[in-house]
Amino acid sequence: MSLEIKVPEVGESITEVTVAGWVKSDGDYVEMDEVLCELESDKATFELNAEAAGVLKIRAQEGDTLEIGAVICEIDTDAKGSESAPKQEPKTESETTEAGAGSEPSGEPKKTGEVIEMKVPEVGESITEVTISTWLKAEGDFVELDEIIAEVDSDKATFELPAEGTGILAIVAQEGDTINIGDTICKIEIAVGGAPAKTETPAEKPQQESATPAPSADGSSHAAGHPSPAAAKILDEKGVDPKSVAGTGRDGRITKEDALGAKASAPGTKKTESTESPIAAGSFSRNQRRKKLSSLRKTVARRLVSVKNETAMLTTFNEVDMKPIMDLRKQYKEMFKEKHGVGLGFMSFFTKACCMALQEWGAVNAYMDGDEIVYNDFCDVSIAVSAPKGLVVPVIRNAESLNFPEIESEVIRLATKARENKLTIEEMTGGTFTITNGGVFGSMLSTPIINTPQSAILGMHNIVQRPVAINGEVVVRPVMYLALSYDHRIIDGRESVSFLVRVKQMLEDPARLLLGV
Repeated sequence: MSLEIKVPEVGESITEVTVAGWVKSDGDYVEMDEVLCELESDKATFELNAEAAGVLKIRAQEGDTLEIGAVICEIDTDAKGSESAPKQEPKTESETTEAGAGSEPSGEPKKTGEVIEMKVPEVGESITEVTISTWLKAEGDFVELDEIIAEVDSDKATFELPAEGTGILAIVAQEGDTINIGDTICKIEIAVGGAPAKTETPAEKPQQESATPAPSADGSSHAAGHPSPAAAKILDEKGVDPKSVAGTGRDGRITKEDALGAKASAPGTKKTESTESPIAAGSFSRNQRRKKLSSLRKTVARRLVSVKNETAMLTTFNEVDMKPIMDLRKQYKEMFKEKHGVGLGFMSFFTKACCMALQEWGAVNAYMDGDEIVYNDFCDVSIAVSAPKGLVVPVIRNAESLNFPEIESEVIRLATKARENKLTIEEMTGGTFTITNGGVFGSMLSTPIINTPQSAILGMHNIVQRPVAINGEVVVRPVMYLALSYDHRIIDGRESVSFLVRVKQMLEDPARLLLGV
């Protein structure tokens, strides 16, 4: 029986995913719950597991974008591992020749000395060309059937190119070349076992045979030390050389978990990806580097542009005297930490103030759904966190019902998971209002962009000693500028300004937060 595996629902508002990389190959025998591939949404990366044991038939290629519920692969549950996946078993030299032929589309046996032209496969809808990222094998190397010989980049993902036969490799397209789908990328001259088919001198034969990538005495294979697509992205972002990471996956492959646990290299050790010979002007470097946009970064860019184009976004500003809060923290922070085990930060004050203001001005806590406005009677506050892969916004659920220690604990928990790339889809969806703090990076003033489908976002900034007039006298006080960006289609000027003034009042008189007045 053939079991169809469909893209599962991975979170609210997520309608499609992209196939980041296949862990298994077409025709592999897989066990139940074994990881088949890695999928990327616009918010996170997750793994797809086999729903039954059997032989895998891939329906969607790396880089393809699929809707939720679409068929991504099939599993033949009637097939047995020993019968349906013979390419995973050791072969004799004669069997290798015949098996290599059986993998060809024509189904006809390939003879020793025959040349296979490997062409760029179709890797996804709308993808017309690819770039040769890295050759894992060199010109003249002996390669085994299905051995990974190169990595190829498209505009959606990086995928691996397996050998279509056993023999001697002849490279046609070089690293960095961009070629069209269907063009010849390399050739393989069919050979048996480790014996090259081309004529060689006696002195060359030992060298060629020593380069044969057949399994070594210690059982290692070509997968050893090679990262999965998701792991490769993480290592690249951290600046970590894959050679320095020990793989714990099958055959020593570097998994996503291995990459997350790897430590970043010291500054200046990352290899420059382009401009091999920098042009020096005097003693100044003119190096350049190019780096592919990650799937997350592409999605963030697309959504931000969409917000600017599809909302009537305005920003209103105000300033807050932070001295009352700073005095309160100074007086009670030690007792607070000793009793609750967490520090008393500014985020709990701002979250409580925003929740009280949101309940008074419901339009700021609402969103548009077609021709209707949906008002929320609860406050799920999203907090913007700078993570290794980019900006993420995990959600504090029912923040209006939490006290100061509970809010601080949630902030720490979510921020820690974000920086470790361990946030789940559920923890990043469903917010009704967002708070972002650019002040931690030194920002004085900004106009934050709305996190759709929400209708407003509050921007915090740095605290600076400024001269202000109080009771007719000029005094120096710690002041923070606040910015509220909002969708004018839902929120009028009166509501936006009144909301921000209410937040200012409660922050400048923290007792009102406790009394609810």
